[in-house]
Amino acid sequence: MDTLSAAVMLFLIMDPLGNLPIFASILRHIEPKKRRRVLIRELIFALLIMLLFLYAGEAILSFLNLKSESVSIAGGIILFLIAIRMIFPQPGGVVGLAAGEEPFIVPMAIPLMAGPSILAALILLAHTDSSRMADWTIALVAAWGASVAILMFYKLFTRVLGDKGLTAVERLMGMVLVMISVQMFLDGVSRYLNP
Repeated sequence: MDTLSAAVMLFLIMDPLGNLPIFASILRHIEPKKRRRVLIRELIFALLIMLLFLYAGEAILSFLNLKSESVSIAGGIILFLIAIRMIFPQPGGVVGLAAGEEPFIVPMAIPLMAGPSILAALILLAHTDSSRMADWTIALVAAWGASVAILMFYKLFTRVLGDKGLTAVERLMGMVLVMISVQMFLDGVSRYLNP
């Protein structure tokens, strides 16, 4: 796999367009002055976590005596809970935060941006060819940069869709997230049972 192919694959797994309604929903409950700062902070955390998994993922999992399947199962459960809140909104919003309370790492950085799929893909890239770590790093930073460019314009999408449109998209994405989370969970269980 060349660097461009790896970057495109990582970008598709990050799914910034799919995450837009969720990010907008979370940021809607934060003071307008703080939104950009919170978004940038969470995106930087996500990049640092992805770089950590690219370079030390296998070592971390083996040190904690965890299998990659557990990352998939845990991520599936967290995404499922978030998806249920998207479909059946509660006063605290998607992540149960009080109005104005800032998310910190969960759920924006993990598992939305740096989810189990991307972390597993990074571990796999590093495991496949550890001599090309510079290429994988360039691919990751390029995919992350493209995702950041899309997510930074969430306000434009919010303006175009309006509150009702955003709510409709959010519930639709909740349905999709339920399916993705169940698939993540089943993939993890399947890989665990059939090594």
